[in-house]
Amino acid sequence: MLKHFPSLLFLSITFLLCSGPFSGAIAQDTAADTTNIWDFGGTGTLNFSQVSLTNWAAGGQNSLSVLGIANMFANYEQGKNTWNNSLDFTYGLVKLEGRRMQKSDDKLELNLKYGYRATAHWFYTAQVNLKTQLTPTYTASRDTLISDFFAPAYILTSLGMDYKPNEKLSVFLSPFTGKFTVVKSQFLADQGAFGVAPAGKDVEGDPVPGTGEHFRKEFGGYVNVRYKNEIVQNVTLQSKLDLFTNYLRNPQNVDVAWENLVNFQVNKYISASLFAHLIYDDDIKVAVDRNDDGSTDGRGPRMQLKQTLGIGLSYNFK
Repeated sequence: MLKHFPSLLFLSITFLLCSGPFSGAIAQDTAADTTNIWDFGGTGTLNFSQVSLTNWAAGGQNSLSVLGIANMFANYEQGKNTWNNSLDFTYGLVKLEGRRMQKSDDKLELNLKYGYRATAHWFYTAQVNLKTQLTPTYTASRDTLISDFFAPAYILTSLGMDYKPNEKLSVFLSPFTGKFTVVKSQFLADQGAFGVAPAGKDVEGDPVPGTGEHFRKEFGGYVNVRYKNEIVQNVTLQSKLDLFTNYLRNPQNVDVAWENLVNFQVNKYISASLFAHLIYDDDIKVAVDRNDDGSTDGRGPRMQLKQTLGIGLSYNFK
């Protein structure tokens, strides 16, 4: 059943987002006017990169990479009610000469937000956010699993107020947020990966396989900032900032996730993009070299940074 779970989730999400047109159609038939209360759209981008060397004295390595990015939204507004839905996919592959094809990027994010207008710019808001990936990630030798679908998955459920002064900016403040970390893989759960409790130990101090926890829950405060603007002609900036603090454990340690995407639209079909993603979570331990001798000698929290630059084909639909 688990091997079919990604397909089932994808179909469920697709059904949820596509159910909007039927709801919109019913609302339009029963309303006094013909105002379209649903707004649908998105962007799809496919970036390519190739390096080919023949008798190149300076050396180097042949390589081929591809990166696909898809962003979709379905927004509803009528009276004092708003409902904003977004679904983001990122998936990349890279092939180096003499090596197997391997994954370079993988992300799935679903965000559902309902708001009820309180004042001109403030909304009472409930939000659900899901972040995970689609396929397994292994070490370079492909003998050890690093991460997988729903291993981890981060689920945030929040109640609060959303400040939206214009269409460019949204600042969501939630003093009541549940953060749930799911690690579906028993192998990773036994290691205590991504902050879940690791496998228990026997009388000899050895880990007991199959006893690692799959689920971790936290309760705290959450700030979610979204900004999108055409900063100059044909250059768009999208920025997402997520801040979370756990009231029950080390509230001074704030989890940070900050994404920035700058999109350069050359023409209707060709674009370039620059993406930077910064993460800090003290519950996520990464391999570290504490004495700078070139060898890993422990694990600990560190700032994580990912950057990508791509040029390729892009299409906006609405």
